[in-house]
This record gives sequence, C-alpha cells and structure tokens, in this order.
Amino acid sequence: MPTLLLGVSGGISAHRALDLTSRLRQRGWEVRVVMTEHATRFVTPLAFQALSHRPVRVDDYDGSPEGAFGHIDDARAADVVAIVPATANVLAKLSLGLGDDALTTTMLASRAPMLVAPAMNTVMWEHPTVQEHLTNLRRRGVEVVVPQAAGVLACGEVGAGKLATVDDLEAAVVRLFERTHDLAGRRILVTAGGTREALDPVRYLGNRSSGKMGQAIAREAARRGAQVTLVSTTPHPAAPGLEVVSVESALEMHAAVMKLAATTDVLVMTAAVADYRPEQVSEQKRKKSGEPWGLTLVPNPDILAELGASRKPGQWIVGFAAETEHILDHARAKLARKRADCIVANDVSLPGLGFGSDDNAVTMVFDDGTDLPLGPSSKDALARALWDAWLPRLPVVAAP
Repeated sequence: MPTLLLGVSGGISAHRALDLTSRLRQRGWEVRVVMTEHATRFVTPLAFQALSHRPVRVDDYDGSPEGAFGHIDDARAADVVAIVPATANVLAKLSLGLGDDALTTTMLASRAPMLVAPAMNTVMWEHPTVQEHLTNLRRRGVEVVVPQAAGVLACGEVGAGKLATVDDLEAAVVRLFERTHDLAGRRILVTAGGTREALDPVRYLGNRSSGKMGQAIAREAARRGAQVTLVSTTPHPAAPGLEVVSVESALEMHAAVMKLAATTDVLVMTAAVADYRPEQVSEQKRKKSGEPWGLTLVPNPDILAELGASRKPGQWIVGFAAETEHILDHARAKLARKRADCIVANDVSLPGLGFGSDDNAVTMVFDDGTDLPLGPSSKDALARALWDAWLPRLPVVAAP
C-alpha cells in the first residue's frame, strides 16, 4: 500500500486537501497528514483524522511519547510527499532548508519524491522571489503542480494563483509514485563532465562541460528506482542509490566504462570526452620560455563507438552531441556512425544554455527516424523529460 505524507499549510484552499485525502484513501493509499498551525485555522485536524484514520500532527513538541520522533517516522514511511496547498512562506522555507515547525522538519527528514501545489494571490505568485524559490526547488527534483492559469481568488482578484484541481492533484501524486518505480530493476551507467588531458602536472587540455546534465540524468534515474553508476570528472552532489566513479582523463573514463558496460542495461554517455590527448606529458611543470610550444596530439579511444560495436543483447545506448552548427545533421550522422539508439543534440553556441548553465534545450534523434525537441528548461526538469521519452523505448527487463 503506497503511503503519502501530506503537508497542509495555511490557505483558503486547504479544504481541497481533504478531498485529496479521501480520493487516495479510496485508492487504497495510506495518508499521513502534518499541518502548520495556520492551516488549522482553515481546516481542523479532526477532519483529516476522520478521513485518513490516523492521528494528525501539528506540533512536534506535544509531549506524547511519539512526539519527539514522529516527524522522523512519518518521513521514513512516505513513498511520496505532497504539500497541498503550499503557501509562499512554506515554499521559501523548503527552498532555504528551514525547519521551524512540524511540517518543515518532517519534509527535511524525508528522502521521498516531493511535489508542491502552490496557491496564493496572483501578485504573490508572480513575485520574483517566489519564482526563484520554485526554480530552486525544481532544480532539486521537486515537482511543482502549478496553480490554475486563471480563476477568481479569495481576495476577489482574477488571475493565476488558484490551487490546481483535485483531479490534477490526484493524478500528479499517483504519477509521481509510479515514476519512482518505473526504472526499478535497471542497471544504468551515466558519464558526466569534460575530461582533462594532462600537459604537465599543472596544466591540461579540457573543455567547458560542467557535468550538470549528466548529474541530473543520473539523479533522476536513481530517484526512479534504478541502480545507477555515475562515471564523472566533476564534483558530484550526494544522491541516494547513486554510486560514483571519479575519473579525470579520457583514458581513465574509457577504462571505467568498459569495465562496467558488460553488467549495464542502459548507457547514457553525456560526458564531453576529449577527442585527442597530448602525445607527451611533461613530468615536471614546463617553464615559460618565450618560445612557441608545439604539441602533438594523438587520438583518444572512441568510447561511444566501442560501446555500439560491442553491445550485448538488449543493451540500450544514448550518446550526446554538443554542436555549434548543423545540429541535427551532425546528430544523425553520429547516430549512424556510433551505432547508438539515440543521440541527444544541443546547440552549445546559444547563450544561457548548455555548457556551464543550469538550463538546456535539446533534440533527441532516434534510430527509427524520430526527432523529439525538449526544453528550454532546467537540466533537472529536462532529465525527467528525457527519461519519460526513453522509458517506452527501453528493452523489457524482468520485474525486480
């Protein structure tokens, strides 16, 4: 039986959380409710207790035996977390990592996938600070069920800010739960970052890749239940279920990937691997002489091409192509040359997108001739969209 941890903050639309509780209970879900003190002024805890058949927490310091660790128990039990409605105040606390009441401390203690359903006055909803907090939450993987585009608000104004419908909220919760399991049983390898090819102990040849896209793809796969290995050249944020192999050069990445490929179902090669490396690497730092420094470069192994040529039955391979011109033509040629199932192409010459940015826009080119553009959006949101598009095409695996 799935368990929803439902946070209710203070707003006129808090009564819709009652309808959501009832809907999910009818589906066979367990619903655990935690409320802010302000929320109790709109809907009583007793109403939620009657529908959820469970006690409702409002105060972490109520003196009961379970009060001290109740928020930990609820956080651990949750398969999905939802905050309905989410006020501007609660969104700010979640964005900043503040925990000063039962609701926010519980949310900080949970690793479950989270969605928030904002509801507020139109001017508040459009305020830059509120939108910045929402952007921050999205980048952490929080799903935002946006308010209705137009409606009559409690204040009498007409505009965006009205809580999403109960139908939309129910569908979002169920979809989020299903998404946390749709990659279960998959063994996925993701590469990320730009390789560094040493010139001497101090200098290297490299590129502008930040590794953010690969990290986002790896985190999203882990959130959806996959066993994920991230082979990365860049510092990486911790994520549950994510094993990280740190490398620096193209040769090191090649060795790590080839060692892991035989036991991997899906390979997503986002890393910007250097095509060439210096033939000679100085053992000591080369001193400035005022003379030209000539370099002889030799080819690095083509990791993606080797994977395509030696793939095991049922293995699925994605390559990435960072281009500055003729984006789709180059992507289609790379797809055929590397024997991949999909190439994800992006134009890195566009300002604010691609290398080093938190946002991206791509076009997926598939081996069946289909092209699918995605974005622009945050790289975390794009990672979700990529897995949503890849999932129906992946080979079937046995249930875990």
